[in-house]
Amino acid sequence: MTITLDLNHLPGDSHTRRTLSEISLSLAKSKKIVVVTGAGISCSCGIPDFRSSDGLYALVKERFPDVVLKGRDLFDAALFRDATSTAVFYTFISGLKRSIDLAKPTPTHHFIKTLDSKKKLLRSYTQNIDGLEARVGLLGTSCQEAKSTGKGKNKLRTKDIRNVQLHGDIHRVRCMACSAEYPCTEEHLVSFEKGTAPDCPECLSRSEARVARSARAIRVGSLRPAIVLYDESHPLGDDIGSIHSADLTRKPDMLIIMGTSLKVHGLKKLVKDFARTIHSSSSSSSSSKKPCKVVFVNKTAPGSEWSDVIDYHIVGETDQWTTKVVEDWKKMRPVDWEVQQTLVHGSGDSPVAKGLKVVKSLVVPLVKDKKAGEGIENIAPIPPTSATTGAKSSPPLSPSKRQRKASHYDDVEVSPSKRQSTSDRHHAMPSEERKLLFKETTNKQPSSTIDKLEVSVSRLDISICDASMREADISYTALCRAKLPVGSSKDTFSKAETSQMDISIRDLSMRDAEAFLADLPPAQPSRKLPSNIHARQTRAAPRRAAKPKGRVSSAKKKPCVELVAR
Repeated sequence: MTITLDLNHLPGDSHTRRTLSEISLSLAKSKKIVVVTGAGISCSCGIPDFRSSDGLYALVKERFPDVVLKGRDLFDAALFRDATSTAVFYTFISGLKRSIDLAKPTPTHHFIKTLDSKKKLLRSYTQNIDGLEARVGLLGTSCQEAKSTGKGKNKLRTKDIRNVQLHGDIHRVRCMACSAEYPCTEEHLVSFEKGTAPDCPECLSRSEARVARSARAIRVGSLRPAIVLYDESHPLGDDIGSIHSADLTRKPDMLIIMGTSLKVHGLKKLVKDFARTIHSSSSSSSSSKKPCKVVFVNKTAPGSEWSDVIDYHIVGETDQWTTKVVEDWKKMRPVDWEVQQTLVHGSGDSPVAKGLKVVKSLVVPLVKDKKAGEGIENIAPIPPTSATTGAKSSPPLSPSKRQRKASHYDDVEVSPSKRQSTSDRHHAMPSEERKLLFKETTNKQPSSTIDKLEVSVSRLDISICDASMREADISYTALCRAKLPVGSSKDTFSKAETSQMDISIRDLSMRDAEAFLADLPPAQPSRKLPSNIHARQTRAAPRRAAKPKGRVSSAKKKPCVELVAR
């Protein structure tokens, strides 16, 4: 059941005053408000509505009695079938456009913008074609900024749209052939006043381009006001439907309907869908009072079909009601209207500066000594400057020559687990014994005597290497000395013994051992083999050497064992 409240009875009726205050408080507490508006919200700025006694329908019937039977006929899509009705439509629209250009937004338009700035407006849906919502800062579906530039199916950026224009925008014109849109300029209005429609620039350029390449010319469309007439589909109908469905899923908590008689079928369905969603979400509330969820503000009462849809009908002007709501809102919830001020830094003698007092400084002071910075974490100490030390400042070193520290903080401020040693002595081994692990024969002249070769093994080598390996090395050296040809000097042996990287402990499996084994006489086979088999094994020897390592024959193992035994 719809409850009716009259704004004219507000001063003397306490019940009406208390109920309106409850509605204002419910609005202030809401977070997702849907606003549906009609032509009634723009009447106070000089733009007539449609169905009132002094509305557009009555004005059209009075001015063109021979052309239309009813004022609604001038806003029907069938008017383009007749040239006379089309000329009358263009003339009427040009006059309406000039009157809209002189109008200014009403308090109701500013109220909708206030809801948006307070983060309480879910979306605004309007039947108006005047575009006054865009002047207060609400981005509409007909605005060029709302057009999507992507390659998807959506033509609009739905997340940025705050006002859905259900019937188009009179400030734009659209081609009847290619649907190209342009802003309505003075040139277009002059053509409309004469009852003619200007040609579409897009179609004209395409036709001229085809003629230039000897192709057939195409039809050039005419421009018309980009408004939606009766029995005409909306060019952005799919996008508006997706916006409507998305808003329903977000579960709005309040619906405000202002300045419309709810006669259009599409608008009736939209309002009923939102009211059903709001009532279903508020039915679980345990409050005994009637929730102020669906509010209808208009001079004329709604029909009987809306008795279960609309909760409150407020009779009166929309500007009067919105002004009262803002006043009650500021009294009941002043916190919502607090604005954080930004103070401009002025001179110390100004009265503003004298009234300010710094309670706590948010800037961390610079630490100049160690004691002052003991309680501060993650602040690097300031290095001593030339002014404090008195020394002459030297030019900064290059990055490659700068001395690297173990930490970017001092060791005192570093935890024990991260503290690193900065000592210059990185090795515990003496420098004179550090190089004895490997012989540096690359940059050293070879020894002239064989006796010096045996002395090259130091005590440090004995501590690391096995004694048996050392004995094998000495035996190998004596054996090489015995196999020198007659007449060769000791220097020849020293040069043969010295390599590019001579290791004190020789590995018998390396190149020197292989060379030594090659000099030994071949082992005698256990039985005589035919000469052809011996030749075939000699030719196959290189191929067997290239194969992976397998089991070593006993004939090759025997010399190695004999060498170690010696």
